[in-house]
Amino acid sequence: MRVARRALTSAQQRNAARGLLYQILKHPLYQRSRRIAFYLPNDGEIDPTLALLKALDRNKECYLPVLYRGGENRLLFGRTLTLMNMKLNRFGIPEPNIAKYGWVFSNELDLILAPLVAFDDEGNRIGMGGGFYDSSLKHLRLNRNWQRPYVLGLAHEFQRIESIGRNAWDVPLRGAITDQQIYKFEN
Repeated sequence: MRVARRALTSAQQRNAARGLLYQILKHPLYQRSRRIAFYLPNDGEIDPTLALLKALDRNKECYLPVLYRGGENRLLFGRTLTLMNMKLNRFGIPEPNIAKYGWVFSNELDLILAPLVAFDDEGNRIGMGGGFYDSSLKHLRLNRNWQRPYVLGLAHEFQRIESIGRNAWDVPLRGAITDQQIYKFEN
């Protein structure tokens, strides 16, 4: 899947980003959410930047992942008002260049739009293998009564596969949004 993502042309990526924007804007969770975490694309991931810019225009609070610097694979989220004040993290991915008192935990967000390598119709996702999102969202797995944040995976349509096994530490998606449609999962 990662090879297929990287093989997309710039034009295909731009078209996918426009399709993704259309799907995100009509999703009820996006419409209701006030505090939303996005990501900046890496390694051929579908690009949600148009949706992030639209959310900023609509006065939603927008956040981007920030690598936790405490030694474990975990994410915090930094508010962004612009895509200008960024610094590269240890993986070379831009993140907000703000002081850590400006970071928030995942449970302070309404919605997280998460990248993925593949997903299935049961809400399982394959990430990049570091467990950053699962670790950051473990409160959702440990306490079923905790509802926030809602987690939607973002992907190219071809990243949907038949079945992915679920590990004990995996946090399932509530849904997925591709450049072509919206998927809702009951889990």
